Amino acid sequence: MISLEKLLSKVINKDKFKSISDYIEFCDSYLKYIATNLQATIVSQNESHYRFFQYNETTGFQITRPINSNLMYTAKEFSENSKLFLSILKKIKSIKPDMKKEREIINRSVYTIQQSIGAALDGLPVGESNKARKLNGDFFERFIRLIIQEIGINCKSDVIQIPVLSDNNEILFHMSYQHDLVIQEEEKIKLIGSIKTSSKDRIDKIFVDKFLYARLTGTTVPHIAIFLNDVQRKNTKTENQYGINSTFLPGHFKGYTIKLNPLDGVYYCDIRPNMLTENILKDHIKTFDKLLCDDIWKFV
Repeated sequence: MISLEKLLSKVINKDKFKSISDYIEFCDSYLKYIATNLQATIVSQNESHYRFFQYNETTGFQITRPINSNLMYTAKEFSENSKLFLSILKKIKSIKPDMKKEREIINRSVYTIQQSIGAALDGLPVGESNKARKLNGDFFERFIRLIIQEIGINCKSDVIQIPVLSDNNEILFHMSYQHDLVIQEEEKIKLIGSIKTSSKDRIDKIFVDKFLYARLTGTTVPHIAIFLNDVQRKNTKTENQYGINSTFLPGHFKGYTIKLNPLDGVYYCDIRPNMLTENILKDHIKTFDKLLCDDIWKFV
């Protein structure tokens, strides 16, 4: 019998998530649990395709993060499509731009798997919210690296030591930069990436990191960013009703893109509508499938 307590005991243990199959197995269990055990499903007041899951009294009726019902699979849908997801990853180079079904499976599978982890962690006591946030971010970083490795590209998280040179080209000292994603061929770094569940409070640093890296090394290594989504729960004026807020800052993104340096790719599983229509945003922000199927091969 699946219980939220069992799911929580597993999801707080990072040793249980070492392969894509581990992620899929947890997601399958979570989706089967919520199919029959939720106290309620709450519809967002301002964007009705977002839903909030409310757990029962065993967790104090905790309410989850917003879940995009257009992306989140049901247990039945996931059972069918998770197998297709793995097979698509194995033949990723053959997925053409017009293969919309396969690309949808990529985005929805990644979204569903990661949100099953995040929503499960929302069942932890309120006092452990920081722990839940840290775990969720760590799980997402590892999951994306596992996916990239699965398509045949070696990658890792790494601390890069950047030498700072004097006018005589003598090394004065090294600056350490921690990066979520590093793709390297022998000694040459081919790609640097940031992997975050949201751009909230992080977008500035990603642009500045690219700028500083280029200035310090005299190179033009591509920098990309991978985000899960950019929405968070907001309370409405009516008690026990909820809506969503966007955490994306379009003005900051456009300003850094134009006046500092553009990133070489920004990818979302749950892309916001304005990212598809606004000038500058639509040219620089894409869905996650486009990284795996198209762009990453140009970088490496």
